[in-house]
Formats: sequence, structure tokens, C-alpha cells
Amino acid sequence: MTSGEKKGTFGVLVIGIILGVALWGGFNWTLELTNTEQFCITCHEMEATPYAELQETVHFTNRTGVRATCPDCHVPRPWIHKIVRKIQASNELYHHFVTGEIDTPEKFEEKRMKLAQNVWKAMKSTNSRECRNCHKFESMNLDKQQSRAADAHDPYYWESVDGKEPTYTCIDCHKGIAHSLPEGFDPTWNSPGEG
Repeated sequence: MTSGEKKGTFGVLVIGIILGVALWGGFNWTLELTNTEQFCITCHEMEATPYAELQETVHFTNRTGVRATCPDCHVPRPWIHKIVRKIQASNELYHHFVTGEIDTPEKFEEKRMKLAQNVWKAMKSTNSRECRNCHKFESMNLDKQQSRAADAHDPYYWESVDGKEPTYTCIDCHKGIAHSLPEGFDPTWNSPGEG
């Protein structure tokens, strides 16, 4: 290989690395941009309904000033799970922009039960991973909880035993914690084990 060929190969390699870093940076920037509350509420039915409901909860305003945003509860933090969720969300955008199935607050309300059930099922399947990003059982002082809550947060219910996933998870008891429950919701579904 001649000196000129080496320089050319090196130049192509450097340009490839720079281009790769730029593309990765652009991808990651876009990923994070779509992982903000401001992005989530750009759809008018999201701002008018779920976001308005969130503003009335302890997850939005509380004595400690800790606030959960849309992605805190609806987007996983681990990268591969985040990518999978973003791909799934593209289906939701399709139903918003292309089919128009949920492009108004009224249509959103018609689909609320199905949408809620999808979220509950997903949360159940991940052992309420997004809840656990902020709520750590090992940090809970069960003595300061009402007896029913303390019983439900007992390690017997939520610890993995011998690699077996727990029977109950956060969403079993905390449906409707950040958004209104769908019309027709049966409170018996809110019992542990019913997901």
C-alpha cells in the first residue's frame, strides 16, 4: 500500500467515525427529545385529558416537589426496553395521525378502557418496572403506612423467590393513580393478582 493509499484509507476511516458519531448523536438526541413531557402533550387529546388528569395527582404536585412526567411512567429507562417501547409508540402515532382512531378527546375516551388495559398489562408484565424506578420497597417505612398498604408492601408479596416472579406488582393495586379510571372499570379488577 502506498503512502497515498494509506492516507486515503485513514481519511475514509476518520470520516466514517465522524459520520457514525454524528448519526448516533442525532439518533440519541431525537430519542431523548421524544422522551419529554412536552413532546407527549403535543397531541391535543393528550394535553386535554391524560395530562390534565395527571396535574390533579400527587405525581404532579406534592410536598416534596418530586414530579413524575409522562416518560417516567410510560417509557422504560433501560436502553433496549426504551427502544422497544418507542417502536410500540409508533403504532400509537399511526392510530393518531393516519387512522384518526384517537385524534380527539372524545375518541380517546371511547378507547380509554382498551388503552388503559394495554398499559396495565404492560406494567404487569414488567413487574411495574417504571414504578420501581422511583418507588423502592426497601426504602419504604411500613410503620408509617396504613395497615392495608403496609400489608400489601410486605416483602412476601413483591420479592422474587427462587427466581420466581412475585405474584403481585404495583399496578395490581394502583390502577388510576395518575389518570382517571375508564368508564365501566370494575373495582374488583383492582385487586392483587387481577391485571
